[in-house]
Amino acid sequence: MTSMTRLNRATLARQLLLARAPLSTPDGVRRVVALQAQSPASPYLALWNRLSGFDPATLDAAFADSTVVRATLVRMTLHAVHADDWPVLHGAMAPRLRDGRLYDQRYRGTGLSDVDGDALLPALAEFAATPRTGADIEAMLAERTGVPGRWVWWALRTFAPLRHVPTGGPWAYGPPPATYVAAAGSRPTEQAAQELVLRYLEGFGPATPQDIGQFSLLTQSAIRRAVDRLGDRLVRLGGRLLDVPGGALPDEDTVAPPRLLPMWDSVLLAYADRSRVVPAAYRPVIFRRNGDVLPAVLVDGRVAGVWRVTGEGVEITAFHPLGEETWHGLTGEARSLIAFLAGRDPAVYGRYGHWWRKELPAAQVRVLC
Repeated sequence: MTSMTRLNRATLARQLLLARAPLSTPDGVRRVVALQAQSPASPYLALWNRLSGFDPATLDAAFADSTVVRATLVRMTLHAVHADDWPVLHGAMAPRLRDGRLYDQRYRGTGLSDVDGDALLPALAEFAATPRTGADIEAMLAERTGVPGRWVWWALRTFAPLRHVPTGGPWAYGPPPATYVAAAGSRPTEQAAQELVLRYLEGFGPATPQDIGQFSLLTQSAIRRAVDRLGDRLVRLGGRLLDVPGGALPDEDTVAPPRLLPMWDSVLLAYADRSRVVPAAYRPVIFRRNGDVLPAVLVDGRVAGVWRVTGEGVEITAFHPLGEETWHGLTGEARSLIAFLAGRDPAVYGRYGHWWRKELPAAQVRVLC
């Protein structure tokens, strides 16, 4: 039996959170599979936590030359992924994303069918061969279909082979409206689903089929088919845990340094059983009802509080008392974070400060600078 602590250390090792890795930015993104990216700052902060000497300009450049792609993928959410992973992840997810939108009443209310939606994809790809805003595409779809384009575009942008185009600002992508361009190479096949399972386990395993479903939103039947066809390319670690052969599985006593994770960090969201990283008592504090996931403080590999930037430094709200050695480690992280943000966005996530005006289980609060 693999203990929850050992699973925690496996996640941290594969997600480069036991020690910052000396990897290039594209290689780092590929190693961790997918970085949650609905907030433009989050992929940058995720890599700052994971790569030694990370220079945010290298992610700017990777977005600009499409070595790293920002697109709607797993969980119907924006992610940043290596360009080599985009065809696999999109190919695996496209059927699920398609059905989730073309059978939704908001799309159905336009009077169009799923067949009509599919038939629009070639025209969309041709129109978006050069970058287009969402408003441009919505107008094109309205003209082509004779119905208001809002819900047609809402549906198609989720599963069509599109990626976001950098629009500038401190984090490569500014606030909406987004700009889109067609992306080639995605092939919705069952082999793509198998590759998604392998990539997930490389980055987040060992894990259960339910964990894979939480990460991806693939159905359990699709996951079972993929697992069956992968055969001996997977190993089983007692019970329902799946893994790739040779996947990192550090000892339970492996030291896990403190980390200041960004909003929506993937390690918080990639499991059906989130207790390997998020203690059950803290889950409703970290995961807000509207879908926000607060910037989390990891201590000994698990969520122990939240952080935010204030005018005085980085404010840490610890949910339980922390020792002075831990506070010393967090101080080093906070100083590095302040320096990292200085030239880009010193008030990162400032718009989410309202969560701190609500009740938090604050055992200790310190401002570190």
